[in-house]
Amino acid sequence: MRTCYCLSFLFWTCMLHVVQMTPSPKRTIKYSQSERILGLSQDDGKTLHRSKRGWMWNQFFLLEEYIGPDTQYVGKLHTDQDKGDGNLKYILTGDGAGSLFIIDENTGDIHAAKKLDREEKSLYVLRAKAIDRKTGKQVEPESEFIIKIHDINDNEPKFTKNTYTASVPEMSGVGTSVIQVTATDADDANYGNSAKVVYSILQGQPYFSVDPETGIIKTALPDMSRENREQYQVVIQAKDMGGQMGGLSGTTTVIITLTDVNDNPPRFPQSTYQFSSPESASLGTPLGRIKANDLDVGENAEIEYSISNGDGSDMFDIITDKDTQEGIITIKKHLDFENKMLYSLRVEAANTHPDPRFFHLGPFKDTALVKVSVEDTDEPPMFSRSSYIIEVDEDAKEGTIIGQVIAQDPDTTKSAIKYSVDRHTDLDRIFNIHSGNGSIFISKPLDREETPWHNITVIATEINNPKQSSQIPVFIRILDINDHAPEFAKYYETFVCENAKAGQLVQTVSAVDKDEPPRGHKFFFELVPEFAVHPNFSVVDNKDNTAGILTRRNGYSRSKMSTYLLPVLIFDNEYPIQSSTGTLTIQVCACDSRGNMQSCNAEALLLSAGLSTGALIAILLCIIILLVLVVLFGALKRQRKKEPLIISKDDVRDNIVTYNDEGGGEEDTQAFDIGTLRNPEAREENKMRRDVIPETIFQIRRTAPLWENIDVQDFIQRRLKENDLDPTAPPYDSLATYAYEGNDSIANSLSSLESLTMDGNQDYDYLSDWGPRFKKLADMYGGDDSDRD
Repeated sequence: MRTCYCLSFLFWTCMLHVVQMTPSPKRTIKYSQSERILGLSQDDGKTLHRSKRGWMWNQFFLLEEYIGPDTQYVGKLHTDQDKGDGNLKYILTGDGAGSLFIIDENTGDIHAAKKLDREEKSLYVLRAKAIDRKTGKQVEPESEFIIKIHDINDNEPKFTKNTYTASVPEMSGVGTSVIQVTATDADDANYGNSAKVVYSILQGQPYFSVDPETGIIKTALPDMSRENREQYQVVIQAKDMGGQMGGLSGTTTVIITLTDVNDNPPRFPQSTYQFSSPESASLGTPLGRIKANDLDVGENAEIEYSISNGDGSDMFDIITDKDTQEGIITIKKHLDFENKMLYSLRVEAANTHPDPRFFHLGPFKDTALVKVSVEDTDEPPMFSRSSYIIEVDEDAKEGTIIGQVIAQDPDTTKSAIKYSVDRHTDLDRIFNIHSGNGSIFISKPLDREETPWHNITVIATEINNPKQSSQIPVFIRILDINDHAPEFAKYYETFVCENAKAGQLVQTVSAVDKDEPPRGHKFFFELVPEFAVHPNFSVVDNKDNTAGILTRRNGYSRSKMSTYLLPVLIFDNEYPIQSSTGTLTIQVCACDSRGNMQSCNAEALLLSAGLSTGALIAILLCIIILLVLVVLFGALKRQRKKEPLIISKDDVRDNIVTYNDEGGGEEDTQAFDIGTLRNPEAREENKMRRDVIPETIFQIRRTAPLWENIDVQDFIQRRLKENDLDPTAPPYDSLATYAYEGNDSIANSLSSLESLTMDGNQDYDYLSDWGPRFKKLADMYGGDDSDRD
């Protein structure tokens, strides 16, 4: 195997700017003949020769953005194996081979086919080969070389933003930093000054300046006021080549806003304000608004209003509207035109967030004078007090005057006043009032124990203007008098043991009284005079509103007396003295040796006689069964025996049968079938009366068949006559309705009592024998003709 060594190389060296201005000379890469190294192979013993490689090579340089008429010459590849006979072929591979860089296969000349941009790619790595055209073998090993792109100033500086926004407080000092802008240049910073950027200000002087190297914008004037100008537009330029002539540049706009500081005090636009209010205005009513102007904004313009002095400082108040920064003057106390007609106020407006840095500019507050005039109105009457408390004894008589309320018209007219009681507060009408002078008197008796307090409302109204009225509460306290007698505090279940000894305490009693004496209750207990010396029990007053019931003898017997009634007299110590008698019921009970009650009822006595509880229950069950049998027997007997509804003709009960069918006349063919009247066989059979027991059983009568074309009027008359003479018909009015009036007939009553056929000869005297219930009917039909008329 033959190995080649690189022996020598030649290259062309030219200045960069010369290359740009003149056609590029040929740059050749040449490799010399490699020396041969002989060696012996172990396998075949043949001699191996190593020849020297003869490439001529170099690192190539190109300028970016070449705009010449011809393709840009890069260089030439050449090997000493090339005899110039065209047997060798040069091949180029790598970055951009064939597209950006082309090679002449015969001569090895390399040209750039397109314009190159260093900012896109700064170097290209390529490989070259020389191949024998006949054998297709490489005459030299593949070699790598680099083509570098030299930068030119073809990119202007660019800012990171097209527009910047910044802010700085107003009144800032000179040199206060506002914002920093930054521009970048895509050119090679290591090659010349193409990427060296310098900043300058094109617009915004003399208010702002910019640092040429850092791009920091600063204030250039002191005490810039936001109130004069709030926003500035500054144009900054960035230029490469260190700012020299011929450099490229870019610009950006910076919007700078001055932020507010509290450097302006509030000021009232006028020194005096006038307001008016009717004297009837309620508390809290707003009278008007005042506003102090502040050139600042936000919290720096927030104002707090207050009343510093003035004769109306206690009558009015001022509050701050946080939304509008206005002062609202309101009424603090009731106004009275007759008392004062004009008030003066000194109102102060001050900033709530003052800045100490600007205190030298003056006080951050202002004052104004506010005058309020009171207008006269027709006011309602005013009472001399806000409320009245009246005390009266509960035994006061009706008509007694218990107190008086006084009201007057506060206006200069001094209208007359009329008084009345609001009946919603005195539903029982216990009190009344004199309308002229306001004297309150009693209309009904009082009872402190039922209602100790009465709360009524008195209304005062102007007579000339009833719409003007006012009311006031009157509290009436009912004072107690001794009108209730004391009585036992509760019901006492008292017992005495059969084995009790004389002088033994049976019961301790106490009393209560509905009255409330100022010194407290004091009760006394004793036996009623009729029982002053009671043989069985005695009453001992304990002097503490209690009394003890003591036995007066030894032993009591239930068999002789199971219950004792002991009347006790209770009276109080007030005037007039009230007393009552309470009766104690004392049962005699069986007790053990310690005095504990065992039984007091009658069951114990029965048990002592030998009758057990089971026997008593059996006796009670038997009694209940007997009572049930008696009741059932009586019920069965009443069911068998039916009493007639009418026992005598004096006991006749009215019965009304109602037929809710009035008929529709001859033309009504839907509600009534006229064929029924023409078919006498279709009517129902006469029924026997159910309210009396018939003396004989009547046979069912059937009316003789009528001919087919019988007159309907004649048919009705026959039926009326049959009903009047029917002995089984009820003795009360029965109204039979027939839906036919006849031809040219007058609609008259079809009652059997007013029948046309029986009116003249019907005798109604028997109605007088039916008793008092039919007296009215007997007077109507049983009297003389003049009476009936």
